[in-house]
Amino acid sequence: MFKKLFIILFITFFFITSFIANASEEVNVYSYRQPFLVEPLFIKFTEQTGIKVNVVFAKKGMAERLAREGKYSPADILLTTDISRLIELRDKGLVQPVNSSVLSSAIPKQYQAQDNTWFALTTRVRNIYSAKRLGKIDLNYEDLADEKYKGRVCTRSGKHPYTVALVASMISEHGEKYTLDWLKKVKTNLARKPQGSDRAQVQAIHQQLCDISLGNSYYFGKMLKDEKQKVWADEVYINFPNQNNRGAHINISGVAMAKYAPNAKNAQALMEFLVSKPAQALYAQTNMEYPVREGVAVSKLVASWGSYRADALPLEDIAKNRKTALKLLDQAQFDL
Repeated sequence: MFKKLFIILFITFFFITSFIANASEEVNVYSYRQPFLVEPLFIKFTEQTGIKVNVVFAKKGMAERLAREGKYSPADILLTTDISRLIELRDKGLVQPVNSSVLSSAIPKQYQAQDNTWFALTTRVRNIYSAKRLGKIDLNYEDLADEKYKGRVCTRSGKHPYTVALVASMISEHGEKYTLDWLKKVKTNLARKPQGSDRAQVQAIHQQLCDISLGNSYYFGKMLKDEKQKVWADEVYINFPNQNNRGAHINISGVAMAKYAPNAKNAQALMEFLVSKPAQALYAQTNMEYPVREGVAVSKLVASWGSYRADALPLEDIAKNRKTALKLLDQAQFDL
């Protein structure tokens, strides 16, 4: 009788402790991505694994917060919106390598770090938007410096990570001397001082303040689905630059594991989930970005823009020119 009671108590204790352990399973995310973009993915992950996802959303200051928190940081996963931010986290020693065959095989090599410290989740093209009143035109990034576009170009700040990444790619392709001259000429062609968001540049085209602007591809989809902003998007073409030579500049949204991740196992599970085919398909439909994983279809809206040739240069090589890009932007006094 005593032996039977002991077995019952042991089994009960085992199931209770197992339930408590599973109930406490969690992963903590610091995210630059907006809630509506990633929360559907986290909900699906929790449904499949039982692991709760806790998220802190922010627009800036991730690196500073992690450095301040040090080894006591609760962060497991870091989601960012640009290669420059990923490189910043790595250069400041705030991330750790993740050795995962799932990640390394699902993501093209040009969109992941050689030391496994960061991985792309989606890609986006740095497009050139042009006013439909100009008719259909074929543009390269280099053309933005052509004097025929004097006073006709709009762009956001040169110090914004999207601009810095593009300038870094120009350095990779043409070298410092050419890129500095290009920046000076582009500045001469600006219709106004660099300002606003990517969408604000398309609005400026709608207002006939300029004819050409730079902007990430997914913003076009967002504008088309916004009743107020659709009138802006309807007046521009979305152009894929440099299709007859090196291809369009690509940037990414990406993920890294925090250096002191307290839930590293769960963090890796979430990272691997985010590159799975179902998650990549959900990214494509929700965010109007391009899945980083090959073989996953883009949304119908994105597909309607046509196919394009991407710059094949590894983002890690481009990112090495980030500091030089900032230096050249200062020398060109681009934002002044």
